[in-house]
Amino acid sequence: MSVTEASIASAEAHSAHNYHPLPVVVASADGAWMTDVEGHRYLDMLAGYSALNFGHGNRRLIDAAKAQLERVTLTSRAFHHDRFADFSTQLAELCGMEMVLPMNTGAEAVETAVKTARKWGYRVKGVPDGQAKIVVAENNFHGRTTTIVSFSTDAEARADFGPYTPGFEIVPYGDLAALEAAVDANTVAVLLEPIQGEAGVLVPPAGYLPGVRELTRERNVLFIADEIQSGLGRTGKTFACEHEGVVPDMYVLGKALGGGVVPVSAVVSSAEVLGVFRPGEHGSTFGGNPLACAVALEVIAMLRTGEFQQRATELGEHLHRELALLVGSGTVQAVRGRGLWAGVDIAPAHGTGREISEKLMDLGVLVKDTHGSTIRIAPPLVISKEDLDWGLAQLRTVLNL
Repeated sequence: MSVTEASIASAEAHSAHNYHPLPVVVASADGAWMTDVEGHRYLDMLAGYSALNFGHGNRRLIDAAKAQLERVTLTSRAFHHDRFADFSTQLAELCGMEMVLPMNTGAEAVETAVKTARKWGYRVKGVPDGQAKIVVAENNFHGRTTTIVSFSTDAEARADFGPYTPGFEIVPYGDLAALEAAVDANTVAVLLEPIQGEAGVLVPPAGYLPGVRELTRERNVLFIADEIQSGLGRTGKTFACEHEGVVPDMYVLGKALGGGVVPVSAVVSSAEVLGVFRPGEHGSTFGGNPLACAVALEVIAMLRTGEFQQRATELGEHLHRELALLVGSGTVQAVRGRGLWAGVDIAPAHGTGREISEKLMDLGVLVKDTHGSTIRIAPPLVISKEDLDWGLAQLRTVLNL
């Protein structure tokens, strides 16, 4: 039995089977490359579902973490610490907002957004107690807590986890008329991904997000943009909403905010919205801890240069030009995405997304499948054009193109 096989067998024996990873055991990583326990190198074309936008082992982020590790890592929110004010101020400024509520994981941030919207609805909008409604989109992916899977349309995510949390209405993604029909007097928020990641990198029709913004403003409803995957440089802008000139009432952030070093998430909004909380009504022991703030502050500083957004724009244009050449071959049915983010639909006759991912792994490229025959491509924004082209060449080899 190989070292890889032994490691996987041990993991399978002693961990819950809630994931189905590709059969590779990573031991180290640098930039856009990962090395397994047997010394084989792989080009990372997934970047931890966009958590690793700035690459593995980014020196600025590692140095920021190391420096903070020597000082203080956790105080809990029972006490102030000297990194929190800068983190809150600078993240609010990056978002063009006023207040920040930090958490750890993306799902926690979405839960926080849901609680915020409901409390705002009761305290500010005047919705009758217990009647607040949030409108969401089909095929969404906002996390896996009990409340979040309650408004998922993914059978695997929902099955056997009921009873489900009420208070949500699901409408087709990209359908403005359906959204307008769903918004009523008790609606407190519309919660959407500006680009649906888990669904296969689905970009909504042009004009949809501005239409959502106009509708929610007219109806006194919060527009909550879940930018956990799409935000912080991935699409060529700091936020995917920017592509259509839209500013939501609330950003939900995570993944890349921690640079792939520590889990950091946050809800960012106005003082009117986040000001509804009073001490004791919501919290997190690790949310906004000194180590998280130190890393996130470096992430914010890096984003302010515009370098990573520019790389995602330029390399993304190249990526989509190359992928577009594969459409119509009979093997690739469609390609979607924006920036350094793409969903590639493989004709089922040529294999499932899982099978294509495993064949790419054998050639030294790591991607991940979703929804049957779709693979997702989202390399670190630091990837070189040469490495990107090499990865695409392996895809063409696997698809016999």
